[in-house]
Amino acid sequence: MGPHAKRWITGIVAIPLLVVLIVYGSCLLFSMVIALLTAGGVFEYNAMVFKGKDYWEKTEGLVIGLLIPLSAYLGGVQLMFATVTFSLIIAFLLFLLRMKDGLTDFAALARVVFGFMYLPLLVSYIILLRCSEDGTTWTFFVICAAFLGDISAFYVGKSLGKTKLMPAVSAGKTVEGAIGSTAGTMLACVLFKVLFLHDLPLIHAITLGFLGSIIGQLGDLCESALKRTFTVKDSGFLLPGHGGVLDRLDFLIFLIPFVYYYRVLVIR
Repeated sequence: MGPHAKRWITGIVAIPLLVVLIVYGSCLLFSMVIALLTAGGVFEYNAMVFKGKDYWEKTEGLVIGLLIPLSAYLGGVQLMFATVTFSLIIAFLLFLLRMKDGLTDFAALARVVFGFMYLPLLVSYIILLRCSEDGTTWTFFVICAAFLGDISAFYVGKSLGKTKLMPAVSAGKTVEGAIGSTAGTMLACVLFKVLFLHDLPLIHAITLGFLGSIIGQLGDLCESALKRTFTVKDSGFLLPGHGGVLDRLDFLIFLIPFVYYYRVLVIR
C-alpha cells in the first residue's frame, strides 16, 4: 500500500474520532488528548535534536510539554504563561546545577527552551479556543481551514507545481502549491462562515483565510527547516502516510494562536 493510500485511510479513521472528541468530549478530555498529542510531538522533537543523548534535557522537555497544555485548561492564558515563565527559570537552574568545568553545553538548554515554546505553548491555544464561548465551532473553523489548505496545497502542487517555493528548506513545496493552499484556506473560511458562523462579518472570514494560510504555511516551512537542520525526512511514524505528530501539526502550529488572538483582539 502506497503512502498516498495510507494518508487517506488514516484520515478516514482519524476524522470521525476527532469530530466526536470536539463535539461530545468535555473540555477536560479534550485538554488531556491535546496534552498527550503534544507530548508525542515533544518526544519526536527530542529524538530529532538530541540524537539519543542528554537524558535529563529530554525529560525536562517532556514534563514541561505536559504541564503547559494542562495549565491552559486549569487556569487559562494567565496560568499557561506562568507555567512557561517558571519552566524557563527552572530549566536554566537545572542547567546551572549540571554545569561542570569545561563541560558547558548551552545548546542543550536552548533546545529544551525552544522545544516547549515551539510546540506545547503554541498548540495549547487550541485548548483556550475550545474551552471558550462557542469554542466547539471555532475549533472546527481552525481545523477545517488547515485541512482544506493542506489538501489544496498538496493536489495543486502535485498537478501544477513547477516553481520551487524555498528549495533550501523544502524540495517539494512550490509557489503554485502555496497559491492553491491560500485559495483553499480562504474558501474553507468563507464557507464555514456562511454555514456556521453567521454573525462573523465576511471581511473577517476572508482576512482569517488569507493571513491564516500564509501563517500556516510559514509554520509548515519552519517545521521543514527544523527537519532539514537535523537531517530527518519525517519527524516520526505515528500516523501512517502522514509521518509523525509534528508533520501533521505543522500547518496548525502557527495558525492556532493566530486565530485565537484574531478572535480575542480583533473580532471580540
